[in-house]
Amino acid sequence: MQIDPRPFQLALDQATAQLARDEAELENARVILERNQTLLAQDSIAKQDVDTQAATVKQLAGTVEADRAAIGTARLNLTYSKVVAPISGRLGLRPVDTGNYVATGDTTGVATITQVEPIDVAFTLPADSVTPVQKRVGAGAVLSATVLDRSRTNTLGSGTFLTLDNQIDTQTGTVRAKARFDNPNGLLFPNQFVNVQLQLDTLKSAIVVPASAIRHGPQGDFVYVIAQDDTAHIRDVKVGPAIDDRTSVASGLQTGERVVTEGGDRLVDGSVVRLPGKTVRNAQGGAGSWRSGPGASQSGNSQNGARQRHSRRQNGASTG
Repeated sequence: MQIDPRPFQLALDQATAQLARDEAELENARVILERNQTLLAQDSIAKQDVDTQAATVKQLAGTVEADRAAIGTARLNLTYSKVVAPISGRLGLRPVDTGNYVATGDTTGVATITQVEPIDVAFTLPADSVTPVQKRVGAGAVLSATVLDRSRTNTLGSGTFLTLDNQIDTQTGTVRAKARFDNPNGLLFPNQFVNVQLQLDTLKSAIVVPASAIRHGPQGDFVYVIAQDDTAHIRDVKVGPAIDDRTSVASGLQTGERVVTEGGDRLVDGSVVRLPGKTVRNAQGGAGSWRSGPGASQSGNSQNGARQRHSRRQNGASTG
């Protein structure tokens, strides 16, 4: 963008002319000083006149230096008349058009540029995550980050964790963080609302169950494990990290064990449960047996139905 350069060019010309005039006065003052020094050597002039002329020469020398600085300022202002983008990025809607008057006091400027390649995404982390993140970063780990759209169904890009803020927000109990993404396709748009997944670590061979299988009691976390005879038993577990609707189990479960995911609030230790499509043995003290209804379905080892001994309502079950 080009701003009318004529006022700045005229200011430069004026500063240049002022420098030429002051340089001429300085040269004349130096000639007079040399002549006075010769006369002083011949004792034909007072020493005070020589000292006064020497001071005049120094004063004019300072004036010349100020003129040269003024020329530098005028040249700098002249270069500002041609506005060049300092960075590459996406240019916003123009706030000014050709012929509009602009001044140094305008806060909107002549254009707004937002860098999009690369682009930084700001997000928040729970305050409890500050120490684990700092430990991983301090150990030299490069934490990968994935950005998803608002519905968390489409991946918009992959990048790396950049930095944490220097303090925790006491109102929300979170800390601001930033990750950087290359964004080669421009899928990330400035001020766009996105979801960020930060991979802190990888748990190998971890046992994962649906989050609904984890129950909470006075003694801690537990699950209902379905035995081979279709009875549910309480098992204390120690949970690990969780993501979305999945929770890892650090201890208390073995691979392949089935856990109840629905209806756990109606179970007690030792209750008989029913799996969809499977006949349940007669409960002790009861009469008859129950079969699953025509609408029941079998979902393999990942998620099955379960039922309490004296209830005809279906409960969910899943394999850890």
